[in-house]
Amino acid sequence: MGLRKSYNKQTQAIALKKIIKKCSNCRDDNGYPTDVPKGHFVVYIGETRSRYVVPISWLHHKGFQSLLQRAEEEFGFNHEMGLTIPCHEQDFLSLFAIMG
Repeated sequence: MGLRKSYNKQTQAIALKKIIKKCSNCRDDNGYPTDVPKGHFVVYIGETRSRYVVPISWLHHKGFQSLLQRAEEEFGFNHEMGLTIPCHEQDFLSLFAIMG
């Protein structure tokens, strides 16, 4: 079971890196968003897909990992729409305040 969790996390990490490259319309020559600081990535929250730039360090936070699991279950990681988190924007802002 530990091997499966490790494999799943590696698969999620690879998929997330691909999504991070696609998260913005403004890209440099390498395909990275120019309006996102180094060490950050973009997520889209809720039905309105509000855009937030969050630090990569959040990937280690249990609360954010839970949101990523919900995103994977609902949307999967193989789509062109950027990383969309299926939660209410106010809930995300509460988490943002705790982790920020």
